[in-house]
This record gives sequence, C-alpha cells and structure tokens, in this order.
Amino acid sequence: MTPPVERFRLSQTARDQLIKLKRYTKIDQWNILCRWGFCRSLAEPTVPSPVPLPADSNVELTWRVFGGELSDILVIALKQRCHNDGLGTEKETLAHQFRLHLHRGIGYLAGDPNLKKIEHLVQLALPEHPQPK
Repeated sequence: MTPPVERFRLSQTARDQLIKLKRYTKIDQWNILCRWGFCRSLAEPTVPSPVPLPADSNVELTWRVFGGELSDILVIALKQRCHNDGLGTEKETLAHQFRLHLHRGIGYLAGDPNLKKIEHLVQLALPEHPQPK
C-alpha cells in the first residue's frame, strides 16, 4: 500500500517531547513512540487544528521505519479517518493530516501528567483496567 509520505522530519518541539517520553517509558526507538502518538491522535474524535508544523529537528524517519509491520494498517487507518472527517484521501491531504495527527498525538502523550512509565502508556490502550500505580 502506498504510504502518505516516504519520509518525514519532526518539529523540534515534537523531538523534545519524544525525549521526555523516552525518559519516562524507557522506549528508545523514535518510531515506536511516534506510532503511539499517531494512534493516540487518531483515537481523538476531533480533527487536528491546521497549525503550521516546522520540520526543524534532526529527527527524520521513513514511512517504512515508522510503520514497521503495521505500515499498511496505519495507512488504512489514516485514509479512513480522513474519509470520516470529510477531507478526502488525496496524497497531499493524507500527508498533511498524517503530520498533524502525528504531532498532535506526540503532544498529547508528552502532556499527559499521568504518563510516567511504560505501564501508563499501555494503560491508554486498555481503559477498562484500573490505572497502575
């Protein structure tokens, strides 16, 4: 399946937020944390604000590295979300929405005051279970 982007660079703000998340969760790979952020944003019912996102950090990933084994599933999820939001599924729209969702989700994770260790990250995917201490 064709990805919305071949490669992308994060903003410096997102890079700093990922460093914080790496420290808390002990997850060392940018791509894994980026996937969590992207999925966190997709789970939010509102459309991300169309804010300008500079590509001003030294963190650059390819879609293949970002998506890993979930690459096709993530493309499908993005296309479905864009369709549901009435935005269309043209390549430019998908690329723009991908960046918006990625950065919004990273911001949500980094700004979550309850996310202090990997168990809290996993808890986000399992809301029916009590919050770990």
